[in-house]
Amino acid sequence: MIMNSRLNVAVEKLKQNGVRMTPQRHAILNFLFSSMSHPTADEIYKALENNFPNMSVATVYNNLRLFKDAGLVRELTYGDASSRFDANMTEHYHVICKKCGKITDFDYPSLIDAEQEASKNTGYRVESHRMEFYGVCPGCQHEYPVN
Repeated sequence: MIMNSRLNVAVEKLKQNGVRMTPQRHAILNFLFSSMSHPTADEIYKALENNFPNMSVATVYNNLRLFKDAGLVRELTYGDASSRFDANMTEHYHVICKKCGKITDFDYPSLIDAEQEASKNTGYRVESHRMEFYGVCPGCQHEYPVN
């Protein structure tokens, strides 16, 4: 129910910004809002290609850029790996598996106080921060036990 209301709010926001809602856009948004896996554009494409055989990977990338610019998703970049996309726009952090690349949300109190302190101490206008944790996920711990 919450996912449907978030999806409806996102669709309305796009419409108010003059974006025409195509079936492909709706499907990509729906996939993002229902996914907890922080998918890549290729993963989204592969999940939807059977329902939309005429859709290209470029269509997925273009729509993800549109959703990002509209503030509906955030792009997660980690080194040389493909960007991943997160429709959870609440303030939260991530734990990333060093073996398989899985990303899991981690709720922790916002570090806005740290941003303000950094700004005060350095004179910078701090606009954002990023905190992430790296380790080995439970699935990979079974596959790659510590020696």
